[in-house]
Amino acid sequence: MTTSPPTQWRTIWISDLHLGTAGCNASHLLDFLKHNEAETLYLVGDIIDGWQLRKSWTWPQAHNDVVQKVLRKARKGTRVVFIPGNHDEFARQFIGYAFGDIQVQEDAVHVTADGKRLWVTHGDQFDGVIQHSKWLAHLGDTLYTFALWLNLHFNRVRRRLGLHYWSLSQYLKHKVKNAVSFITNFEDVLVNEARRQGYDGVVCGHIHKPEIRHVDGVLYCNDGDWVESLSALVEDEHGQLRLVYWTHLTDAGEPAAVKSKRRRPLELPALPSALAPRPASQPARESSQTETADV
Repeated sequence: MTTSPPTQWRTIWISDLHLGTAGCNASHLLDFLKHNEAETLYLVGDIIDGWQLRKSWTWPQAHNDVVQKVLRKARKGTRVVFIPGNHDEFARQFIGYAFGDIQVQEDAVHVTADGKRLWVTHGDQFDGVIQHSKWLAHLGDTLYTFALWLNLHFNRVRRRLGLHYWSLSQYLKHKVKNAVSFITNFEDVLVNEARRQGYDGVVCGHIHKPEIRHVDGVLYCNDGDWVESLSALVEDEHGQLRLVYWTHLTDAGEPAAVKSKRRRPLELPALPSALAPRPASQPARESSQTETADV
C-alpha cells in the first residue's frame, strides 16, 4: 500500500489538545501530524491537561504517540515553540528554557511569508473567569468534561453507523446564548490588544472555536482544538492562512488504540537525553496564514 507524501506548510499552529483526558482525539491528531509537515510548529497552549490529570490519571498509548511524534519532528529540524495555556500552566515556570529541541515561550511574534506580524498567545490571560474566578473556571471545566464524555460516546455510535465525526458538544455550546456572547467578547479583547501592541493580527486558542476573520483591519485567527473541532491553522509558502479540519482519518481503518478493549499499562513517553533545561536562544518572535480548507 502506497501512502501520499505529507503536505508541506510553512507554519502550523495547533492548541487545546488536552492530552491526559478522554476527550482528546489523539488518533485524528496523530493522523494529521503524520500527513502534515512544517518549518515551524506552534503548540499554542493546553497541550497537556494538568487540571484533569490532578483529578484522575488518563494517559493511553495514543497520547504517548502524540508526544513522541512532536519530539521526532523537533529532532528532524522542525522548529517547535510551546506556549503554555491555563491547563498546562505548570510549564510556565520553564518559560525561557528549551526542553530538548522545544522552546518554551510566554508568547511569540510570527512573521508571515508576506510580511504580516502576528502575535501568538494562548489567550487565557484575557479570560476574566480564569483570571478572577478560578473556582468558577474549574466548575465549568468539570461540566465541560462531561459534555466531552457525551461527545465521545455519541461519535462512537456514529462511527459504527459509518458516519463521520460531528461534535455534539460544540453544537450545544454554540446554541447557548451566554457562550456565544463570551466568545464574541473574547475575540474583541484579543483584537484590541493586538492593535494596541502594533501587530497586524493575533493567533490564539483557548475557546475551542476555529476562526479566521478581519476585525477593523486586524486579523483574528483561532486554531481551534482537538477535543471538538479537530482543527489546525496553517500557513503556505506565500503567507496565506487557512483552517484545516481533520475530522476523518486518512489512513484506512480504525487505529489499534480504538479497536483494543484492553487497558494498556501506563507507559510514559521516553524523553530525550537533552531534557535538562537550558537557556533557550533568544525567543524567535517570527514565523504564519488565510482561511478554510476541507482535507
